[in-house]
Amino acid sequence: MAGQQFQYDDSGNTFFYFLTSFVGLIVIPATYYLWPRDQNAEQLRLKSLRRVHGRCLWYRLRLMKSQQSIVPTLKKAALLFGWAVFLLLAYKVSKLDREYQEYNPYEVLHLEAGASVAEIKKQYRVLSLKHHPDKGGDEAMFMKLAKAYSALTNEEARDNWEKYGNPDGPRVTSFGIALPAWIVDQKNSMLVLLVYGLAFMVILPVVVGTWWYRSIRYSGDQILINTTQLFMHFMYKTPTMNMKRLVMVLTAAFEFDPRSNKEAIIRPTDNIEVPQLIRELGNINVKKKEPPFCYPYSLKARVLLLTHLARMDVSENVEEDQRFVVKKCPALLQEMINVGCQLTMMATSRGGLRAPRLTSIENCMKLSQMVLQGLQEAKSPLLQLPHFEEEHLRYCISKKYKVRTLQDLVSLKDSDRRNMLRFLGEEKYDEVIAVLGSFPCINMETKLQVLDDEDSNKVTAGSIVTVTVTLTRKRMSEMFEKEDAPIPTEETNAEEVQGDAKNKTKVWQNKNKGAKKAAKSKKKKLTKKKPVTQQQAKGDKAKHPNGNVAGNDDAAASKVEEDDLSDKGSESDEAEGNKDSPSERDEESDKQSDTEVDEIAGDDEEEWEALQQSIQRRERALLETKSKVTHPVYSLYFPEEKQEWWWLYIADRKEQTLVSMPNHVCTLKDTEEVELKFPAPSKTGNYQYSVILRSDSFMGLDQIKPLKLEVHEAKAMMDNHPQWDIPETEEEEDDQEDSDGIEESEEDEEDND
Repeated sequence: MAGQQFQYDDSGNTFFYFLTSFVGLIVIPATYYLWPRDQNAEQLRLKSLRRVHGRCLWYRLRLMKSQQSIVPTLKKAALLFGWAVFLLLAYKVSKLDREYQEYNPYEVLHLEAGASVAEIKKQYRVLSLKHHPDKGGDEAMFMKLAKAYSALTNEEARDNWEKYGNPDGPRVTSFGIALPAWIVDQKNSMLVLLVYGLAFMVILPVVVGTWWYRSIRYSGDQILINTTQLFMHFMYKTPTMNMKRLVMVLTAAFEFDPRSNKEAIIRPTDNIEVPQLIRELGNINVKKKEPPFCYPYSLKARVLLLTHLARMDVSENVEEDQRFVVKKCPALLQEMINVGCQLTMMATSRGGLRAPRLTSIENCMKLSQMVLQGLQEAKSPLLQLPHFEEEHLRYCISKKYKVRTLQDLVSLKDSDRRNMLRFLGEEKYDEVIAVLGSFPCINMETKLQVLDDEDSNKVTAGSIVTVTVTLTRKRMSEMFEKEDAPIPTEETNAEEVQGDAKNKTKVWQNKNKGAKKAAKSKKKKLTKKKPVTQQQAKGDKAKHPNGNVAGNDDAAASKVEEDDLSDKGSESDEAEGNKDSPSERDEESDKQSDTEVDEIAGDDEEEWEALQQSIQRRERALLETKSKVTHPVYSLYFPEEKQEWWWLYIADRKEQTLVSMPNHVCTLKDTEEVELKFPAPSKTGNYQYSVILRSDSFMGLDQIKPLKLEVHEAKAMMDNHPQWDIPETEEEEDDQEDSDGIEESEEDEEDND
């Protein structure tokens, strides 16, 4: 067996192959992921949004950043340098001599494969005279010629060449290590050892440890775990949290503390500028000594957030810190909502714990809207539009127009709208209409079911109820043409619910009263016309040998029905005598039973299809990852581009509790279907819930839809199912068959013997 030999690459050729492959594995993926996207596409996108979002703060900052940023240029330069190194190494490798080539004696003698012996001798003679060392030729070339001639003329050498690829027989297998020899040279041993120890014993542990220490401080939503614990403490401590208290808890987050977050900055000028802003704001609970509300970072963040909501002008340094605080607020509020949901679930499952009230969670949602729009809670939603100021609202809330919401403004006729907004010029008016037309208008449809149950439309105590909500997004501009159509709002929905409930109760009461009066009058007439005597009852008993009283009642009832038909002018007694024969009645009853069976089968098929569709929808939801890029939010004072998202949940507004956990709908671009699940109450009765849709970005676009739930008693569990009941006769027959079989087998054995 051939030997093996390991050696370092003294020439360094193998190392270039390794280096080229290593650089290629880095440069090619880095180019795919890090190469700056087409700047023209971003410019075109911003240009298309300019008409609507041109005045937004985030739009102006994005436009300035795209024009002034040098990061794309640096990325391109670094990637081009990497490609230059890669191409240089590839060119170096292509120029290297191949050390391991297949030996071919015909190529050495410049002959074609399969040449005759005479041609080989003739060619060898010519080349040997040319390259002979005594005649000034190349000695190495002469040795190659002799070896090739021997391989083609000597039988043993030819066999070795054909078997092993070498006339001399099998060679030693050599493995080259793709490292240059100077790395293992004794002179450089200390330097190599130092670099190795520095890289793998110092740099690598420090990098991994730093990454691990930073990652364990954050939750999955990149919120500090200390902040989550802070929110949980105060939401449990204060179940009913008003807006002022909520702002204090929000700004106490550790994201604003320079000791926990290096992005947060405490400036020397804060001691001068922050007290001035406090005097302008008024009462913001500065003297509160409860930690961490009294800490400087918390007080500064609270002041900056309140100045943002009041739309106050601040200096450049304060404005930079204000943008940092405002950017963090939506994610922190979402974390606060998640904490409230966790506490609610814990209180529901364990009991004895105080769950946050519904108002606390809804205040978090309202505060998110306020932060995005830079408005205080009591301000009009019309101030979200451009060119609207406080003094302009008096034109809107006048007795003539009474416009208080965005929906009221959309529902106006164009002439009335233009007359009301006469304080705006033509350009400003067109901009207001364009912005108003870009606002969302959501159509919400609900469907209540109990999946995986025999009767999906019947809610039983303790069952899992699934409410499928279909959300369809349209623009307000589509409602300008349909001015008579009502636009869904929270207030109109609530009024419609109350009005419908009143109307329904009145109609229901009137119907019942009329029905009761009619029933009483009919009973009186029937009793006066044909009273039932004891003799008739005895005669009926005599006719029926079994003497069933129920038969008498049925007969009396049939007589009463006949009298009713006669009073109403129905068929006469003669027509009664011409009724169908018993065979025809049987056929009709069979047809009716067949149709009922078909209807039941059709209902079962519909339920089965609905169940399959829901399963397929869940599978698609698990497999598909929809983009969270929906529609950019119009926000005049928010410093970062925000996508339009929604909260959808079911609540009991009377008890101020959550029924289903809020679902953060982040993929509503055109149409979205969301399933909300919750356990039905354990007691039977009628329950009034509300399906609530709230925006996390716009004020005044929330919707509330009623959800009536009628809970029935759950079916009793069957201890012994019929399919497991085996009659005793069958067991006896089986035993007899077994015994007969055993006897027959014994008789057969005796016969065989």
